[in-house]
Amino acid sequence: MNASPLDGLLVLDKPGGVTSRDAVDRALRWFPRRTRIGHTGTLDPLATGVLVLCLGAATRLAEYVQRMAKTYRAGLRLGARSDTDDADGTVTPVASATPPAAAEVAAALSSFVGAIDQTPPAYSAAKTAGRRAYDLARQGQEVDLRPRKVQIYCIYVLNCDYPRLELEVRCGKGTYIRSLARDLGERLGCGALVQTLRRTRVGPFAVEDAVPLDADATAARSRLRPMEEAVAELPRVKLADGEIRRLCQGQAISLAQGAGSGGEAAVFDEAGRLAATAAWDAERRVLRPDKVLRAV
Repeated sequence: MNASPLDGLLVLDKPGGVTSRDAVDRALRWFPRRTRIGHTGTLDPLATGVLVLCLGAATRLAEYVQRMAKTYRAGLRLGARSDTDDADGTVTPVASATPPAAAEVAAALSSFVGAIDQTPPAYSAAKTAGRRAYDLARQGQEVDLRPRKVQIYCIYVLNCDYPRLELEVRCGKGTYIRSLARDLGERLGCGALVQTLRRTRVGPFAVEDAVPLDADATAARSRLRPMEEAVAELPRVKLADGEIRRLCQGQAISLAQGAGSGGEAAVFDEAGRLAATAAWDAERRVLRPDKVLRAV
């Protein structure tokens, strides 16, 4: 299977006030009917910024983009709480809130850096008892979500002028900035919520390179990126054409040299084209096909 011109990635700059699904539906108008397209990580309606779309065969690689680190710029409001943990919900000022000192804010934020347990917001796509949490919350039912392990790599304070707190956060998959704001507010005793949120980067995909939703089809198609970028963080293995053929037929391939230590690899042919992703068995020193992207 040779790559189609529409097998690739498109970086959108999602505007506020629309869901990620709405953004995908609007992007579909740029491409022929029946084009497969999906996004790689939901942004709240309030949030703006990088939303990476996978098209065609690249939809099979969405999970690798989802794993990539994300960078956000968040504007928090201290001294208030919200049932959705952001400004789109019912906001309740904390009458007894005492403005924290900048040093206190910095110390509290430092405790959230690293691998932490974080409970998703009640109004989120996280599932409980097989149902989306936001469906239960909208029906007025109690939402019982368990904490999950997430990774926050760093938090920078950009501005601290009570009640406004501006942060830059770099984090891993599954991290909720709304939960970070909520938990920070509780740690400080004054409450907090997300007032503005912009995702500025997902892995190598920066907002400066993103396509606005009001672009025309010609401009959008010209900004398609090769699907190889979806596996930019996997170890690369180059195989001869005969080995590529065998791998894509489901056979394991022995390797003299390793494919990193992560257990996965992106497999390229001699011309530098992505052929598959594979599982690397370090003990037996063999590659086994996982996602075959080429018919042979």
